[in-house]
Amino acid sequence: MIRQLSKFTCKMLGIFTFIFVVSLLITNANAADRKLIKVDGSSTVFPITEAVAEEFQMQNRNVMVTVGISGTGGGFKKFSRAETDISDASRVIKPKEETLCKENGIEYIELPVAYDGIAVMVNPANDWVKSLTVEELKTIWEPDAQRKITKWNQIRAEWPDKEINLFGPGVDSGTFDYFTKVINGKEGASRGDFTASEDDNVLVQGIATDKFALGFFGLAYYEHNKEKLKLIPIDDGKDDNGKGPIFPTLKTVNNSTYQPLSRPIFIYVSKASAEKKEVNDFVTFYLKNARELTAEVGYIPLPDSAYLLAIERFKNRKTGSVFGSKTAKITSSIEDLLRM
Repeated sequence: MIRQLSKFTCKMLGIFTFIFVVSLLITNANAADRKLIKVDGSSTVFPITEAVAEEFQMQNRNVMVTVGISGTGGGFKKFSRAETDISDASRVIKPKEETLCKENGIEYIELPVAYDGIAVMVNPANDWVKSLTVEELKTIWEPDAQRKITKWNQIRAEWPDKEINLFGPGVDSGTFDYFTKVINGKEGASRGDFTASEDDNVLVQGIATDKFALGFFGLAYYEHNKEKLKLIPIDDGKDDNGKGPIFPTLKTVNNSTYQPLSRPIFIYVSKASAEKKEVNDFVTFYLKNARELTAEVGYIPLPDSAYLLAIERFKNRKTGSVFGSKTAKITSSIEDLLRM
């Protein structure tokens, strides 16, 4: 009886093993058949692209979308070497990045996907900072401030005689590029003695655990971590808004009253990759669903007309940068630029 049971058991184990191996082979075959779309770049744009990718993959089981966060600069490096299909960017492409793309035969389609405000934050235990001016931000962050402006009372005399511990995006970040340009007057010009990271979650934790911290990153990451952080309104020093310091919100970013720390954010699509059905379908899906998904992850959607113009621009495969062109003006609407 024991011998018979053993034979039966062995036979059943053999059947189950066969079924398992066949199932594994089928799963691997299905995985091998899935089309791959590679995206990398800005940590600021990442939450939007990740949300779009998740929705798209639910409806397109034969496609896998990978989304990395090398920072805007790091993403463009990979994009210019044809290592990715799409590059997330929290700023426009730089001339040197355009040159690299051209040298490697990479044509690209520039598509805005949302608005973002750069949030300036301190620890919730900070009870002395009620607002900051653009000039004060420059005093703190300009290159000459390194090892000189190190205490809070050097900004305003009534503030504590305590060290300022600074946190900000790394040098590959488009947020870093944009912030330094509009605050310090030159892209990339900044003091170097601060805690830098391409991962905004690292910056959240740094500010959230340090009473004397000050930092900046995209507004959406603040929205997801607002219980850990204190948002600071910014006064641009101009009298045209008549409202003093302004908090970044959906309304103030959209109507451009939160200045100068509001900007559009982008995806850049390789023209060659766009000819692949899966990439074409993904980007079209992205632009058609960006309004809803952008809002879901805490960003500010573009006007409906801008998304329609972006879809048309992608459909017609219009290449090159209009947002970074010499003809683009700060006063130009996003729709006017997309029509160029």
